[in-house]
Amino acid sequence: SSREHKLNFRRSKEACLSYIQDAMLQKQWKRAAEFLTFYIESLEKDYSREPIGPSEMIWRIGTEILCHYSHGNMKEFSCFIEQMKTLGIKRYLKVCLEDAFHLLCNGQIDEAYRNLSLAESWRYGEQTAIQDKEMKLVQAYRGLLDYCNWSKQKNILLEHGLDGFADLSVEQEMHRCFQNAAVNLKEIIKIPGVWDLFVKSYVDMLEFYGDHNEAHQVLNEYAYNSKFPANPNAHVYLYQFMKRHGESKKSLISALRILHDIVPSHELMIDFNTMLQKSKKWKKRRLGLEVIFAALDYAGWKENVKAWSCLARQVKQIVVSEKHLDWIKQEWNSRKDWWPAFHYSHYLAKRNWQENKSLSYEKALVAGILLGKDCKYLKYVSHQGCKAQLKKFRMLKKFVNRHNHVYLRIS
Repeated sequence: SSREHKLNFRRSKEACLSYIQDAMLQKQWKRAAEFLTFYIESLEKDYSREPIGPSEMIWRIGTEILCHYSHGNMKEFSCFIEQMKTLGIKRYLKVCLEDAFHLLCNGQIDEAYRNLSLAESWRYGEQTAIQDKEMKLVQAYRGLLDYCNWSKQKNILLEHGLDGFADLSVEQEMHRCFQNAAVNLKEIIKIPGVWDLFVKSYVDMLEFYGDHNEAHQVLNEYAYNSKFPANPNAHVYLYQFMKRHGESKKSLISALRILHDIVPSHELMIDFNTMLQKSKKWKKRRLGLEVIFAALDYAGWKENVKAWSCLARQVKQIVVSEKHLDWIKQEWNSRKDWWPAFHYSHYLAKRNWQENKSLSYEKALVAGILLGKDCKYLKYVSHQGCKAQLKKFRMLKKFVNRHNHVYLRIS
């Protein structure tokens, strides 16, 4: 009966998809391809009246299988993609984008550009809001390829120093690419979203032509517009731009302060700490100590010599002056239960000494202040340093012994 047929078909379809998934997870691409073929044939033989829309599933699964099973055979992939474009009209633009990405990954930039240009001229029925967004994305990626071409022409002009007609020809091509790219890139970055690559490309062109005000405005909008999602890179690009153009330290600190709030483990926290330490205002120096402590809370910073050097230098200054010991105490209170095991185990002392003696020195200095002269990390490192007759390690030991009262005060 019709009801039994529908039930059997549904079970068969679900079982087949399960087998496909299992084969893909085990990277059995040939087996997955066979099951997908069976799945498509089953759909073609289905005589039930229940509407089934499997085109996106076939597109997604088929693309993944072809990328692995056909060993990058572009002819097979292109043939499949062309079928997918006609199979799912509503997904036409998405398929075109994926086709362009695949071509780019295989170095076929010109072909990708042609495909995106064709997609841009495509129309089907009444334009919907979703189609409009997808079309803007297609235009944006075409703009990105125009930027790549612009960059290529720029490098030819700068490296080879052409003259006469050749020079004029390159300049004209550059300007054409700039105009095409600028129109599309400017449009996409108005829409709230994460558009890092598009923003960087547009700003690069604006800077080349000396339009620094427009470039600054674009980056400012990208970083501070509340409609856009929180994006650490937006603040990084703004900071790097301001630094290139010699803006005030106040502006640079302001940009990095927001980056610190979003990603306290960002590599620019070294720059941030350095600027804050050079300030005459005690509030900024206090923030600098907080910044470097926070960075060292993350595993990726455990062996960062610059970070430990920044912390050691600031801690040493505070200890010598005996001013603001409460700053160290406040930072240490929330860390004293886990930093010793995280940073100062006997195992780490041995490994750090073997791999990087400069790191050992900086860490041992901080350990001596925070954990006292009997800290096992300090004892191991200073013993090895003295045994190796390294003067700075003897001085380190003396410094910690002389200021051991600081440990007693902060603990």
